[in-house]
Amino acid sequence: MVEELVTAGVALASVGAVYFVAAARVVKQYERGVVLRLGRLVSEVRGPGFTMIVPGVDRMRKVNMQIVTMPVPAQEGITRDNVTVRVDAVVYFKVVDAADAVVRVEDYRFAVSQMAQTSLRSIIGKSELDDLLSNREKLNQGLELMMDSPAIGWGVTVDRVEIKDVSLPETMKRSMARQAEATRDRRARVINADAELQASKKLAQAAQAMSDQPAALQLRLLQTVVAVAAEKNSTLVLPFPVELLRFLERSGLQAQAQTAAAEAERGAGERPAGPAATPGVSRAATETGAEGVPPPELEELPEAEDLP
Repeated sequence: MVEELVTAGVALASVGAVYFVAAARVVKQYERGVVLRLGRLVSEVRGPGFTMIVPGVDRMRKVNMQIVTMPVPAQEGITRDNVTVRVDAVVYFKVVDAADAVVRVEDYRFAVSQMAQTSLRSIIGKSELDDLLSNREKLNQGLELMMDSPAIGWGVTVDRVEIKDVSLPETMKRSMARQAEATRDRRARVINADAELQASKKLAQAAQAMSDQPAALQLRLLQTVVAVAAEKNSTLVLPFPVELLRFLERSGLQAQAQTAAAEAERGAGERPAGPAATPGVSRAATETGAEGVPPPELEELPEAEDLP
């Protein structure tokens, strides 16, 4: 009798252990357990920790609640300005309702992937090439709105969508490079022309200041000579200004005229006194002599209009 009781107890314990092993479930912190009892959804979603189900009657499916990073395969399309491009992206999404993710869609990961590819091709056709290259933030927001609307019904929310790369044909890359080079060349020419305009204004002001003071031109010439003479490996050819030649010529003629006048006065003082000069006769006529021939020292005097 005792042996039968012991055997029954051992059998009962074995059945209990098997039942416990079959019914025990452990849900991790980042997971939620969705229980289907005889094919019907149990309203209570099992949270993280230890839980029990009825073996053979209940089936529990664990749903990951973490943010999922899914790359979108590169999609080739034609933009609104008729340029063929190849664009790939990445989608960040997570499950917010585990029951809807299990019941409302067969495979929410595959559904999100197909929806991302379709939305990416649609956004390529609606955008221009410049928007794809420089205005990606706006396109990312448009992709997120296009994907988030149907995903809400699946218990999934799209956290972020990013366009990773835009591949262009080689001919388009060369055309864009030539355009960028032409733009930089235009900017360089505009800057150079602006510099020439400012320099011409400053030179005009300098020329006006030098015209008021002629000596400033000579000083500027000497400064240029000093700047050129600093180079030891060059031969300096100094131009002689015409104004300086004219100044020296006028100085020499003036000195010669003063010398001749002084000699004439000294010679007139040494001569004997002659008849009184007739009133009305000029001094020049007296100095020329009776025959009207000027003295030798006055023959080389310049004309009156040549004197300064």
